[in-house]
Amino acid sequence: MIIMNQAARLYWDEYWQENEQPSTVSAWAFGAQADELAQLVIDGVKTATCSAYILYEIENEPLPTTDDYSIILNSADEPVAIIKTEEVTLTPMNEVTAEFARAEGEGDRSYQYWKDEHEKFFKTALKEFGYEFSEDLLLVCERFSLVDVKRQNKL
Repeated sequence: MIIMNQAARLYWDEYWQENEQPSTVSAWAFGAQADELAQLVIDGVKTATCSAYILYEIENEPLPTTDDYSIILNSADEPVAIIKTEEVTLTPMNEVTAEFARAEGEGDRSYQYWKDEHEKFFKTALKEFGYEFSEDLLLVCERFSLVDVKRQNKL
């Protein structure tokens, strides 16, 4: 599946040039903190992310796979990097490890920071759809590797 804007498509084609392109790619930003989190990816600090499983169901989106590539966009919807999904697990939120929380790269990288911020985020996101947060909320946990950084990006 290919989902991207024109700038992302150009970047994708430029990166692969004459090589055979993978068929699974999407372009997306890290929400309200798009620039900050994209920079953490570029700096090699952020190597994981997660979302609530139920949001995939609600939005009728396929779960990520290890065949997936993603173009990370900044807050201006411009491509800044390409990542490849390396691992996908379904994990209850209250079973996420401190190591995974650290790999998300946010705040002070502690488990407590991760838990507090994700709880706030998921409470708000779920409420929009009429669902309530629970400590054992099933998460889609992804680990990824940085494939390329777009030159002259503006974060």
